[in-house]
Amino acid sequence: MAEIVTISKACATNPLKSSAPLGAALAYLGIEGSVPLLHGSQGCTSFALVLAVRHFKEAIPLQTTALDEVSSILGGTSNLEQALLNLQKRMRPRFVGIASTSLSETRGEDIPGDLKLILARQPALADTRVVFAATPDYDGALEDGWAKAVTAIIEALVVPADSVVPTGRQICLLPGVHQTAADIEALVDIVAAFGLAAVVLPDISGSLSGTVPDGYCATTLGGTRLADIAALGCSRHAIAIGEHMRAPAACLRERTGVAFSVLPSLTGLAPSDQLVALLAALSGRPVPLPLRRQRSQLIDAMLDGHFYFGGRRVALAADPDLLGALAGFFAELGAEIVVAVASTAHSAALRAVPTQRVSIGDLADFEDAAAAAGAELLVTHSHGRQAAARLGVPLLRVGLPIFDRLGAAQRCTIGYRGTRDLIFEVANIVLAGQHEHTPQDFARSIVEDTRHVGATHAPH
Repeated sequence: MAEIVTISKACATNPLKSSAPLGAALAYLGIEGSVPLLHGSQGCTSFALVLAVRHFKEAIPLQTTALDEVSSILGGTSNLEQALLNLQKRMRPRFVGIASTSLSETRGEDIPGDLKLILARQPALADTRVVFAATPDYDGALEDGWAKAVTAIIEALVVPADSVVPTGRQICLLPGVHQTAADIEALVDIVAAFGLAAVVLPDISGSLSGTVPDGYCATTLGGTRLADIAALGCSRHAIAIGEHMRAPAACLRERTGVAFSVLPSLTGLAPSDQLVALLAALSGRPVPLPLRRQRSQLIDAMLDGHFYFGGRRVALAADPDLLGALAGFFAELGAEIVVAVASTAHSAALRAVPTQRVSIGDLADFEDAAAAAGAELLVTHSHGRQAAARLGVPLLRVGLPIFDRLGAAQRCTIGYRGTRDLIFEVANIVLAGQHEHTPQDFARSIVEDTRHVGATHAPH
């Protein structure tokens, strides 16, 4: 069990975490015909918008209530009301997801109460589903905001148990914020291989997968349909990916009685086996032959790639569930996790990270620890590229944001096939950092081995 240590200092010089409002906005983007609305200043939304656009390389319909000095002191209810009316008039969304920021939360506004009054006196908003999640910037990180938004969606839109007609084929998938659009597509395909129908909440595989629409669409194009969200109580089982999705799954069970399972990770041989075994049990079917073949291919890739993983000193920095998934992946292949830095301590998943210590800190702490530990591979998002350059250590980019590489949303790292591709990616990064061996290298290694043997057998 890892020791959790919070690094205390005056400020974060190179932040690791992204804010909770951005996590909530990403969850709202997984709903069809939606517009996320941040209740805060224009600056709060601008930073989140730039980060999302640079990562996904897509148009992001993120809006703001634009609180100014006066509304920050006297209250932002009128800003919220006007923003909702403007969105309805100009964008015609079917769903508006509101996320609070530190500005509105610090003042102590009763946003749920204000929102109830606004919806009651504005008939123009009658056909728009509006959901609110409290996500102040100072409380938690990306995972926390995503989970709170999904919980709020379930509480507001899912039909309670007494109105549900159960079905035997539907499975509810609750992916974590660290799942990409390609991850979700692959997960849906795996579920379908067992004859089950998956409803994903939220589903960014449609809205943030890089498609080119026939015409302009002001809201999200694709995502989970509102009718499917309402009918989640018909699901036979719910599968939550990551510890931060336990709360939404528990909320769904409380509202509809749907049982759930929490899978800590879907990356690696053992986690993939766990998913496949669960789906086989739920469907009552044997594992399909294509999945058996993919498993065999993964084992072969592990044999090919273990030369580049065994004993390699790896430094990780990410949100808790992504950190745990990647640490398990590297440990499974024989690597040593010498540094683990998490963005927040709000997760029980950190205790299970296969290392002695998990630090809660920023990328400056990560760089210092990686240098001291002699890390041979850095694993974090694109903001870690400067540390990799200074240390002369290769960088594997994971999580959000990845803005200096293309295809972040189309990168699959789950299941047998995704894990196989991740093994090849890491092995190729290691190979690219190795130089060609020469006779001089061979002679030097013989001399070093001779010195080592001599030192070992020297008299004491």
